Amino acid sequence: MQTFDPDQLLAVAREEALIGKSQGGIPIGAALFTVDGELLGRGHNRRVQDEDPSMHAETAAFRNAGRRPHYRDTVMATTLSPCWYCSGLVRQFNISHVVIGEATTFSGGHDWLVGHGIGITILDDPACIWLMTTFIEEHPELWYEDIGVERTAGRGQE
Repeated sequence: MQTFDPDQLLAVAREEALIGKSQGGIPIGAALFTVDGELLGRGHNRRVQDEDPSMHAETAAFRNAGRRPHYRDTVMATTLSPCWYCSGLVRQFNISHVVIGEATTFSGGHDWLVGHGIGITILDDPACIWLMTTFIEEHPELWYEDIGVERTAGRGQE
């Protein structure tokens, strides 16, 4: 049974995305909570700031949450549909639910997570959509690097 408020959880992730943007990074934020809404850890994409391709927002939030005996009673809130890397983290540690700010600008592995019994809530949050749309328009090279798409002659090569 869902006891958390998805909008409140997303608000923390959105704050993290804005912190990342203010640091010149990719504006994706995440936070890990218990199913009762207790904040365990929060973080933002730090690929640019740390020059670390593995430091996605969900990874940062997960690391900042620290060790637990299990994660079945947790919820990951993220401003953007989790990529395959972060979807793997959710699946590996059996995080029970993911609250997604938006999946309009990027649709990662959330359908795959549903197929493995992970609850998904997509909020279609206008602020998250605006944040990513604006970032992609202003910094396409960083965006394509972040999602692992090689760009040649001005076009992505999937």
